[in-house]
Amino acid sequence: MTNWISFLAVTQVGSGNGHIEVMTLVTQAGPVVKLVLLILLLMSVISWTIIFSKYFVLRKATRSSDKFLDLYTSSGNFGNLYSNTKHMSGPIAEVFRAGYSEMLKIRKSSSQASEQKAGSEGLAAELGVVELVERALKREMSNQVSKLESSLTFLATTGSSAPFIGLFGTVWGIMTSFIGLAGSEGVPTLQAVAPGIAEALVATAIGLAAAIPAVVAYNYFLSRVRKIDVDMENFSSEFLNIVERYIKKV
Repeated sequence: MTNWISFLAVTQVGSGNGHIEVMTLVTQAGPVVKLVLLILLLMSVISWTIIFSKYFVLRKATRSSDKFLDLYTSSGNFGNLYSNTKHMSGPIAEVFRAGYSEMLKIRKSSSQASEQKAGSEGLAAELGVVELVERALKREMSNQVSKLESSLTFLATTGSSAPFIGLFGTVWGIMTSFIGLAGSEGVPTLQAVAPGIAEALVATAIGLAAAIPAVVAYNYFLSRVRKIDVDMENFSSEFLNIVERYIKKV
């Protein structure tokens, strides 16, 4: 986040006695260009905050899911797994608890209903267990994906809009620079117009500096979320297969 700010603080335009510090250009910019730079600065700060926080969130989610899958592989009983992982966080652990809790509720209600029903009616009630558990699993998977993807929209927005916001500041700065040059006396020279153009181009540079990290981070985080989503889908399918085999045995 502070890389491009440090760059602005030390970068100089020109050489010799006529050099111009870029930070001076920023302080001497017009009100519209300053507003654009302030917006880009806020977007950059928020983007980097999201990048750091989301990195640790996804890393924790991945490690927790891997740990749960190891316990799931070594465990041969859903009841014991549920008890041992009751306080474990992670997307796949939450999906398992949602599915297993739904299965316990259905088993409790179906045992009461089976005393009043018999034959094909009881069998039809049992066959609906898989569908109900599947709905619970999908609902929890959707919730987990929504949590993991939260704030990523801002990164996408920053990546797509920051260059255009910077370009607007550049166009506005160049326009006002030429308007001021047209109203000045004497013959216009490059030395007279160069500071105004350089001042305007700073907005585009900062816009790109805010957008590039946001786009890279967005694509990286989205791929991580998609991987976790695939792992949840695979676990959900395996969980439903086990539930279906259990019902058929009963």
